[in-house]
Amino acid sequence: MRHEMPFAMPGQVIGLFGGSFDPPHEGHVHVSREALKRFGLDRVWWLVSPGNPLKAHGPAPLERRMAAARGVIRHPRVMATDIEALIGTRYTAETLGALQALYPGVRFVWLMGADNLAQFHRWQHWDWIMEHVPIGVLARPGQRISARTSVAAQRYRDAKLPASAARLLGRAEAPAWCFLNVPMRDVSSSAIRARGEWG
Repeated sequence: MRHEMPFAMPGQVIGLFGGSFDPPHEGHVHVSREALKRFGLDRVWWLVSPGNPLKAHGPAPLERRMAAARGVIRHPRVMATDIEALIGTRYTAETLGALQALYPGVRFVWLMGADNLAQFHRWQHWDWIMEHVPIGVLARPGQRISARTSVAAQRYRDAKLPASAARLLGRAEAPAWCFLNVPMRDVSSSAIRARGEWG
């Protein structure tokens, strides 16, 4: 079963929250709500990936993860999409380039947890991502120091917006990024899997 491409109008600011969502949980919803509010986004799209190139073992089938994501989301401005499977991209930089071509006039913000910023320099074409899309970073438990001292944070320190200017991120020209400390829920997909709750 294929799903439709999400709708967006020129001028909207869409937050893109990518990941395997294996499984999706309330922590993902919480981060999405915080991003909507703090970064002044019009929408958040969960990009439920076909697979994560940095992980050795593949996730649960995409259809199962999409169905679970749609069951978890209860917010009118947050939606799950399998757009990467629809357009045939595997890496974030490819996905972002394709979305910018498919949605002219739409402004995208890449959303990530602080744990991802800590190893962002391992992503394919990570510097292209920094140069082409504003990035909103939300702190997760135990990851604040490693994120702030990461390769990406150091190389692009002059492009960092203060937390007080977070709502300007979606209208900023890349490179631009903003790090927010937000109340976090200490729940993770890996912990859920380890407990056997997502067999």
